[in-house]
Amino acid sequence: MSALRLALHRCVDLTENALGWLFPPAWNPVLNLGALGFFFYWIITVSGIYIYIFFDTGVQNAYQSIEYMTHEQWYLAGIMRSLHRYASDALIIVMLLHLVREFARDRCRGVRWFSWVTGVPVLVMVYFAGISGYWLVWDKLAQYVAIVSTEWLDMLGIFGQPIARNFLSPDALESRFFTLMIFMHIAIPLIALAILWIHLQRVTKPRINPPRGLALSVFAALMALSLIHPALSQAPADLAVVPGKVGLDWFYLPLYPLLETLPGNLTWGLAGCFLVIMIAIPWLPPMKRALPAAVDLDNCNGCARCYNDCPYNAITLVARTDGRAFEREPLVNPAYCVACGLCAGSCPTSMPFRRLSALSPGIDLQERTIASLRDQTEEVAGGLTGPGRIMVFGCDDGPALKRVASQSIGIVPVVCLGQLPPTFIDYVLSRNLADGVMLTGCSENSCTARFGIEWTKQRLAGERDPHLRNRVPRERLRTLWAGAAGTGALQQALVEFSSELASATPDVRAAPPPTCSPATMETQDA
Repeated sequence: MSALRLALHRCVDLTENALGWLFPPAWNPVLNLGALGFFFYWIITVSGIYIYIFFDTGVQNAYQSIEYMTHEQWYLAGIMRSLHRYASDALIIVMLLHLVREFARDRCRGVRWFSWVTGVPVLVMVYFAGISGYWLVWDKLAQYVAIVSTEWLDMLGIFGQPIARNFLSPDALESRFFTLMIFMHIAIPLIALAILWIHLQRVTKPRINPPRGLALSVFAALMALSLIHPALSQAPADLAVVPGKVGLDWFYLPLYPLLETLPGNLTWGLAGCFLVIMIAIPWLPPMKRALPAAVDLDNCNGCARCYNDCPYNAITLVARTDGRAFEREPLVNPAYCVACGLCAGSCPTSMPFRRLSALSPGIDLQERTIASLRDQTEEVAGGLTGPGRIMVFGCDDGPALKRVASQSIGIVPVVCLGQLPPTFIDYVLSRNLADGVMLTGCSENSCTARFGIEWTKQRLAGERDPHLRNRVPRERLRTLWAGAAGTGALQQALVEFSSELASATPDVRAAPPPTCSPATMETQDA
């Protein structure tokens, strides 16, 4: 499983990087798969409502009503039908790619099992809804789908009478069957939408709308496809004749030739095993969970920054329990916390300058604390030599940091760049631990912790607390959001940055750090 995940991860990274040459980071389709799925869902809904106005559920009239929309009112109803069809196919594509991407990036195990498990039934329901839509057209393809589907269902042996007998002769099929099918075609997507709401409950600020430019571009592409290659029906269904050669939609119906030829007990067994495996993936194998963030009330004033910055609704604010003169305190739900460290990076007490008391923020990771991050930073800085010294802070899912380390390049890994308080940049530069600081991590718009890059950008720009102080020279700070495949780009950026620093910064390695009394230091950094 790990080898498969690694191979898919590399493919996903290559695809993201390739599309990064064609699209701005915010428009990259691979980085907006979930939002595109919702966008296609709304197109399907609007076009489906319009189509329903003209659709006749009678056995004799269903096909004719579709033909009227396609040919007589092609300028609107025909386009709506094509949009409905192509948006449905696109929905399947983005859902499958979203599933593969989340699996490849290992975002389905640990506390993220909930989103994966609730997403599987949504995918199944979308398939059922799409297949039921083919029945409603009632052409040769619909007849083929109806016969194969009902014969496969009859193999379960749970129905009182065989369903397939409804398609043995023209007299056996009644109009009320189409009424039932259109009810299912409408009800199943509504149920799927309700499950999607549950699917997103553990996610803060889910991205359900793609960037406007990307949405308009995708819609224009669907419109162009609908005009150039409109969706057309095959010949009308005839239950007196067994369907011969039919053209399949390979997005929804790729397994139908197998259902038609393989034994029913085998296909049902394979389907059951596949569904069980899909649901069990978060525990194949179980992820070794990091300890959740912990709250230290002695250093917490209930400012709510950790609550606002948590990407997974793992932090709630409750009434104060220690009797101090603050209204609230954060409460961490271990079942939701992914130990990304964004809460520690947001805490105003995560100050590396602190010396009079232990560096214990109001909220911090238990295994990779802010104090250990300071200690590692100082240790790495002690080994840097030569002009153009750079301290690189990089997240675990970014470029391979060990490959860029050298005598003048020190590396300090963090769980996520959002874990790094901006004061660390000030600390490194003001204490002359390095001549410059490089921040690197996941690909743009593709943070593993969702908001690590966004929060870091806003903190550096002074738009989000805690923000980077104005006294920090920005020319000695660089950021590179390159992802795991960006090690080469990071190496090149470091060479250029180091050269700039060496030519612009005097050699002050031997100079002592600025001196001030401990009391003054505490006051300055409070």
